[in-house]
Amino acid sequence: QVQLVESGGGLVQPGGSLRLTCAASGSIFSVNALGWYRQAPGKERELVAFIRGGSTNYADSVKGRFTISRDNAKTVHLQMHSLKPEDTAVYFCKAHLYTGSQHWGQGTQVTVSS
Repeated sequence: QVQLVESGGGLVQPGGSLRLTCAASGSIFSVNALGWYRQAPGKERELVAFIRGGSTNYADSVKGRFTISRDNAKTVHLQMHSLKPEDTAVYFCKAHLYTGSQHWGQGTQVTVSS
């Protein structure tokens, strides 16, 4: 079992930056991959960034602006620059285990508005 807690969300002006953090606990050595997803009102949850080993993937909408990184097996970050109003959403951390099980954090709100 893995527990995930996101933090770092908030209100930011267009063009600004935020850094989200996902702290993991539990069976952290069973984690195969970690990802950041987001869900805006009225929209489906979508992949933002994904990290597996040394490989990363990004949605086209955030490529060049967002960076996913990890400090260790317990912490993953999403650094967001040049934020746009369309980035407004609840951002979720997701862990994928070697068993195929998936675990989600509770989410953190990011609002980009002037």
